[in-house]
Amino acid sequence: SGGFRRRACGRSVCNADLAACLREVRQSRAFGVPWLLEKENKELFVNIRLRAEIRLANPSTPLIAGAFVSTVSIEDIRDVRPGHMTEGMEKYAKDVPEHRCFSIIFKDQRKNLDLIASSEDDANHWIAGLKKIIAKNNSMSQRQKLQHWIHACLRKADKNKDNKMSFKELKSFLKEVNIQMDDSYAKQIFQQCDKSKTETLEDEEIETFYKMLTERAEIDGIFAKYSSAEGIMSRDNLLRFLREKQQEEDALPESALSLIERYEPNETAKKQQIMTKDGFLMYLLSAEGNIFNSSHSKVYQDMTQPLSHYLVSSSHNTYLMEDQIRGPSSTEAYIRALTKGCRCVELDCWDGPNSEPVIYHGYTLTSKILFSDAIKAIKNYAFKTSPYPVIISLENHCSLEQQKMMAQHMKTILGDMLLVMPVDGNTSDFPSPEQLKGKILVKGKKLNSLEDTIGMNGNSSIEAEDVSDEDEAAEMEDESVKKESAKLKLAKELSDIVIYCKSVHFQGFDNTTSPRAFYEMSSFTESKAQKLAQESGTSFIHHNIRHLSRVYPAGWRTDSSNYNPVDLWNVGCQIIALNFQTPGPEMDVYQGRFQDNGFSGYVLKPRFLRDKQSKFNPKSITEGAWWMRKKLQIKIISGQQLPKVNKSKNSIVDPRVTVEIHGVQRDNGKKQTKVIENNGFNPKWDEEFGFDIDVPELALVRFVVEDFDVSTKNDFIGQYTIPFTCLKQGYRHIHLLTKNGDPYPSAMLFVHINILDNN
Repeated sequence: SGGFRRRACGRSVCNADLAACLREVRQSRAFGVPWLLEKENKELFVNIRLRAEIRLANPSTPLIAGAFVSTVSIEDIRDVRPGHMTEGMEKYAKDVPEHRCFSIIFKDQRKNLDLIASSEDDANHWIAGLKKIIAKNNSMSQRQKLQHWIHACLRKADKNKDNKMSFKELKSFLKEVNIQMDDSYAKQIFQQCDKSKTETLEDEEIETFYKMLTERAEIDGIFAKYSSAEGIMSRDNLLRFLREKQQEEDALPESALSLIERYEPNETAKKQQIMTKDGFLMYLLSAEGNIFNSSHSKVYQDMTQPLSHYLVSSSHNTYLMEDQIRGPSSTEAYIRALTKGCRCVELDCWDGPNSEPVIYHGYTLTSKILFSDAIKAIKNYAFKTSPYPVIISLENHCSLEQQKMMAQHMKTILGDMLLVMPVDGNTSDFPSPEQLKGKILVKGKKLNSLEDTIGMNGNSSIEAEDVSDEDEAAEMEDESVKKESAKLKLAKELSDIVIYCKSVHFQGFDNTTSPRAFYEMSSFTESKAQKLAQESGTSFIHHNIRHLSRVYPAGWRTDSSNYNPVDLWNVGCQIIALNFQTPGPEMDVYQGRFQDNGFSGYVLKPRFLRDKQSKFNPKSITEGAWWMRKKLQIKIISGQQLPKVNKSKNSIVDPRVTVEIHGVQRDNGKKQTKVIENNGFNPKWDEEFGFDIDVPELALVRFVVEDFDVSTKNDFIGQYTIPFTCLKQGYRHIHLLTKNGDPYPSAMLFVHINILDNN
């Protein structure tokens, strides 16, 4: 009976139990959720222990049966990794065969669960079973997720587990799903459903209650306008709806038939090429009914432009899990950033013991990780989310000896992934992301020119001024430390693997008589970059057509907070490095920008930010190619299944929606709905806002839902940020994201979007 032991910190060993989670998923079949395990995996339930057993403090302590019980929702699991693929496994399980090890990776900031099975077969059962459950869960339709969520709440409200619902339990359920309902009205609904007059709801009565609860009157009204008296929508009427309301002018009869085929649950209706109200709702809850244009969820932009023509998803202090003063460093932070689409990661490198360089935030109390471990993590996860190039940004504080070790580790571990020579011998311009697919580039100081690298010329080492790339560390150092840093030598071995990203100090914008080499790039503090954007916007744009620019947070941000990236994107800065570990509005906007172009981590800059003759200045908008004035009309109609944010049992959210526009200064704006009191389950606003947008190619729209509070700061509920160019018009659902950027299972907004020319 395959038990599992967990080694999380070297001190305690736990026999971890996910059985309750699996049983819960298995039981959910009774509530209309698909069977999530295939028949061949039934033995999984036989081979797991149904009670958690925990061994505390000392591995020699006897197991205490039933001392600890924990359940984990499948929806909280991001991935299952076999072998020694986490920091915990690397540190504490190297003596255990890899085939018995696996780790469960959770969403948000939760720690991984590292498990050791009794045998390879047990490990394989768990890995295969969990992966199958996760895959099936992820493939559920939005309506199935809604049913699953509601019935989970019903089960939670069923205190005595008799599969019936008393009036008291019904009131508990309503609070669980965020509805404050007058007792008399709740009693009225209860009695209406209690056909058997037994003072409890059961079986079909619960289903009746469920249907009443999940009615979408706003969608019923839309459906009624395009359906017949019999309550069916013909193919032609569906096509008319797509063209008139959804603004899909190129929709064909085949498009309507395809939607019926995919979303109509009634087989008879499907054969008759008609859509019922249920099918219509399922369509609106699907990817086709999403506010995000699904054609932008794959790479659709030209990926053959020079590298400097793209915005690049980039991380600052990538190794940190928390703040930059005391926070832990971890290889897991690199994995998380790369799986979020990050394409430029930072490594702060310092001399470590046994001639092995380490990574941490220098002159602070942050913990240290081996440079080689970080490179292994980058190798393993660089191209799982995107095939386009990854840039390793080196912040080098190492001695000559350990710099050579850094170069050796990168060459040995990364192998052919590491770019060590110019693509096709090109030394006149950047290659494209397409040409650099599957390649890892190194950014750092370089002793010589790119042409010299091809000829393999240069000394074995040279004393270089300020080997460190950034001034950030210097902000926290005294003068003696600065002088010591300036005397560091740069190893030729490390210099030679810097190809297209040679770090140089910014000496001003190029003059036409002696332009800098295209591969020379500078890093700017946020304040320096913002000053250049404010005072010399057009010059900065021209600079960023030919050169890469990296911007990083100011040194005073010891809490690892972030700055607004939008103003710097507006002048074409490519590598805007943010602290990925710190959630907030800045990261919301960041992740919103990079969900475009297939979440590839590369977004092509608008043409006017790539044109050498461009006169665009985001601080002073004049007419030009960028001037495409639009009127954005947004109607916030309703919300669905907004989560509780206050853990108090009797707390009900009072939701309010804020719509924000982020773009050039004259386009920025914010408008709010009224507050709906005591209803997070199905609040209705029906409020319309209008925004004038002059430069739509640079604009993003952010929808924020908060729990309003008169006396304290509003609690964040969820948000969704989308580039203006990715908006779909018509009636659309917005699937809200958590504070950490993960999707809620069923929390949504229902809106209507209309975009008009505003000439």
